[in-house]
Amino acid sequence: MLVALSLAAFAFITTELLPVGLLTHIAPDLDRSRTQVGLLVSGYAVVVVLASVPLARLTQRVPRRQLLGVTMLLFAAANATSALAPTYAVLAGSRVVTALAQALFWSIATATVTGPFPVAVRGRVVALFATGATLAPVLGVPLGTWLGQQAGWRVAFAVLAGVGLAIATVVLVLLPSYPPATGGAARGTAPDGRRFALLLIATALGIGGFMTLQTYVTPFLLDVSGFADGVLAPLLFVSGAAGVVGTLAAARTLDTRPIASLLTPLSIGTASLFGLYALGALRPGAVVLLAGIGLGYAAFGSAVQSRMLQLAPGSTDIASAGVSTAFNAGIAGGSLLGGALLPTSGARPLALVGGLLTLAALTLLTVDVRRSRTAGPTPTTDLSPTSRADGYASAGRRGLLQWASVGSDRVRDGDAEQDRGSCRGDPE
Repeated sequence: MLVALSLAAFAFITTELLPVGLLTHIAPDLDRSRTQVGLLVSGYAVVVVLASVPLARLTQRVPRRQLLGVTMLLFAAANATSALAPTYAVLAGSRVVTALAQALFWSIATATVTGPFPVAVRGRVVALFATGATLAPVLGVPLGTWLGQQAGWRVAFAVLAGVGLAIATVVLVLLPSYPPATGGAARGTAPDGRRFALLLIATALGIGGFMTLQTYVTPFLLDVSGFADGVLAPLLFVSGAAGVVGTLAAARTLDTRPIASLLTPLSIGTASLFGLYALGALRPGAVVLLAGIGLGYAAFGSAVQSRMLQLAPGSTDIASAGVSTAFNAGIAGGSLLGGALLPTSGARPLALVGGLLTLAALTLLTVDVRRSRTAGPTPTTDLSPTSRADGYASAGRRGLLQWASVGSDRVRDGDAEQDRGSCRGDPE
């Protein structure tokens, strides 16, 4: 099931970004401008932002197997409609439906995929699940673009519809059916509403900072670094591959050092963005820093999902929908900010502005961690779940011994108590 849902994440992200790769094929076929086709991507993100939390609330009581199965069937039907769309309006409508399915998927997938696993390994499971989303820009979009170039853009969407149908079948057959509230990851392990709200703000700022540059990284590499157009694909592959490495590396520490796993990739990304602003004209340095940005972005995303499972103040489905909203708000906001700066300031300042946003996110999280540590240990401190479980078990043993001791004293005094007609209550 972990593999199936990771593949579903791969399919959703590929579908979201595919119009970018097929821009020059979709536009003339539907007699629309490239800008209008580009709205199929930005509008998609806006729908996810607006729909994630409402859909999560509306479907709170629906069993996970049925809900995920219907979500993937909806994904398949919407992509099939995209493949057959006779007009731009029909294609745009099918994209709205796909975005609604994605909003619902991300609100329930993380808790569903981690629920069957012990708390001590859920961070690792999150990272493995997120590998699918990380691979989508590296493999999914290039493969979809190539297929669209060879056989037509409609074929690419038809293939995605087939993938969605296959995943829906696997989910409906293999996923156990259980009420949402009874899932193993239905609630946060260390709920904290204030810290969760700060996590959402930091997520929007951090992702927005990364996307301010990432959306327009091609003009940066061409105009600032001076690379030729022919090497752009390998350079983007380097960034994507670094993201996969970052996600897999994060899997080793998410469970044992959740806070460090959150701050480290954000620090790497911030340093890389500032470094690219300063050294972007040096090609070898630009390649290394581009990889650092890809690594930081992907690992930060995994860490946010894992941290959500700890801090969620209520249902993890609603919390996951909030994280999805923050992610897509960052994506849309960063893209809009970069698009506003590019015509007037050029590509180079995008790295600086992006670095300032990720620095703001890093500062917010760091101050929160220090404030919490100053206030004393809490369940959200940087302790592994195993350590917390050991502490709870130790406390339980001490309580049991105290209960037994009190009970034995009362047994010895029982006859005297009965003579006086007294009655003692059960020990608490």
